[in-house]
Amino acid sequence: MNLLVTGGAGFIGSHFVRAVLADRLPGLAGASVTVLDKMTYAGNFANLGSVVENDRLDFVPADTTDAPVVDAAFRGHDAVVHFSAVGHPADVTGIKVLLEARRHHVSRFLHVSTSDVYGSIDTGAWTERSPLAPSTPRAAAKAGADLMALAFHRAHGLPVVVTRGSDTYGAFQHPARTVPRLVTSLLDGRPATLRDGGTRVRDRLHVADHCRGLALALTDGRPGEVYHVAGSVELAERDLVELIRTELGLDPSGPDSPAPAAGFPRAGDHRRALDDDKIRQELGWRPRVEFTTGLASTIAWYRDNPTWWRPLLPD
Repeated sequence: MNLLVTGGAGFIGSHFVRAVLADRLPGLAGASVTVLDKMTYAGNFANLGSVVENDRLDFVPADTTDAPVVDAAFRGHDAVVHFSAVGHPADVTGIKVLLEARRHHVSRFLHVSTSDVYGSIDTGAWTERSPLAPSTPRAAAKAGADLMALAFHRAHGLPVVVTRGSDTYGAFQHPARTVPRLVTSLLDGRPATLRDGGTRVRDRLHVADHCRGLALALTDGRPGEVYHVAGSVELAERDLVELIRTELGLDPSGPDSPAPAAGFPRAGDHRRALDDDKIRQELGWRPRVEFTTGLASTIAWYRDNPTWWRPLLPD
């Protein structure tokens, strides 16, 4: 199988690409990959360093809104995995350009989305039929891209599958994101900055489990369907930072710092949670990485790789 992977130099995208080329994902053994990535703040060519010489990998530095480049990149590929939605209005334009390239007759178009398209939920968990109610413009752009993808399935029969994942963590994640932000702050001897006093609750998903869910959705998911890929544990941010401190050998109740107003959006979802029964029942997926094990390996990676994350910190 020949895969076109947009955003393949980003966090989850690069993990997916490396796992494909290492033949670690179900149904994708021997697949070749073309990565198309604009290399914004989220894209980092170093994320592909371990596979850059692999003869099954090709790289196209381009924007998904560049129709001629996208059209050329599509040729000869069997399926598309679209990771490059970063929550910008251009995401809707970019996915429309990709979807318009349907004349190349790919067998599957996997659109990778997130739980933040639903907004916030106080109790219970969203199912795939829950209404989209994004709380921020960034999340609204992601929701718009989801709807565009599904509309192309309904209108044109494009074999689109959409996944929505929980908050994902692991190595190679930009230090602006929650887990690496807390880890790198503590490694540098800085206080952890907690949003809303650390009360925000998220369902945490290890990137290896996320990628395995994506592979199953790509190969066996039903066209026109949405699948949730949920995490193995639900934690408030203040509980998360206690676990990180403990793993680092620090006082679990050490000093915290409130998040600066300019550092985070005013609107924020208090709690997010996904019901993942559908992907478990239909595709046989379930998380394999126990959270404390995944968190420990993630912390160890950031401890051992400061030359990767320090240049990404704000001045």
